[in-house]
Amino acid sequence: MRGDEARGGGMTGRVVISELGDIEETKQLEALFSEIWQTPAEPLINADLLRALSHSGNYVVGARVGDRLVGGLVGWLGGSPPHDLHLHSHVLGVVGNSGAHGIGFELKQHQRRWCLERGVKVIEWTTDPLVRRNAYFNLHKLGAQASRYLVNFYGVMTDGLNAGEESDRLLISWQLDSEQATSAAAGRVVEQDIQELIRGGAPALLTVGPAGEPVAGSSSGRLVVCQVPEDIVALRRADPAMARAWRLAVRRALTEAFDSGFRINDVTRGGWYVLKS
Repeated sequence: MRGDEARGGGMTGRVVISELGDIEETKQLEALFSEIWQTPAEPLINADLLRALSHSGNYVVGARVGDRLVGGLVGWLGGSPPHDLHLHSHVLGVVGNSGAHGIGFELKQHQRRWCLERGVKVIEWTTDPLVRRNAYFNLHKLGAQASRYLVNFYGVMTDGLNAGEESDRLLISWQLDSEQATSAAAGRVVEQDIQELIRGGAPALLTVGPAGEPVAGSSSGRLVVCQVPEDIVALRRADPAMARAWRLAVRRALTEAFDSGFRINDVTRGGWYVLKS
């Protein structure tokens, strides 16, 4: 729930994306999200609510390969129109054996077009700053930005993937008509060379130490970088104390950076945030 997270397969297949409205479709989407987040006892988001959201003009969409529902994306309108109207994108999920590649990206681009057609220029959602694959997807592949850190936003997690973990989140802001988002939609994003930035004098807020520990650094300058561990989910299983240390270190580093006027502009595949003031 808790965040707009992308999970995808690596095979090929034709994907059809469409809005879902009737109760049978929303029941399928409820079941899909329960499968992905391993919540058999309690739905991540129930079919009745999905039906009501769709009926009232909000965004409830599914992706199919053949007759099989393999992905879904849900959001609703928020803010204070007309100056702060945006879509809050609540949950994105794709099954791992979906039979197609890039479904998460295609769902988000569908959502982007849906909003622009309705005069909505911003989509917001949340993501765990320690899950680097999602950060890379959200901030690099889509061309979004982040400048707010939300501490334990949903409370302690209870789903099968994240049970017992605090729900710190970045608030992602996607300016849909920006050059960054437009270039990303066209596949024209170029990953920054993090070592070149460091050689050029960009200090590191955090780096991964020799034993995998977080090592704090400097926050001086107008461009800084911040590294996160390779796989926080695996680290939680293998070394919960180290995972906790990373949670607190990233919380401190990014909160202080945002309070000082920094914004995350990009993330590399290798787990480096790039922040500019």
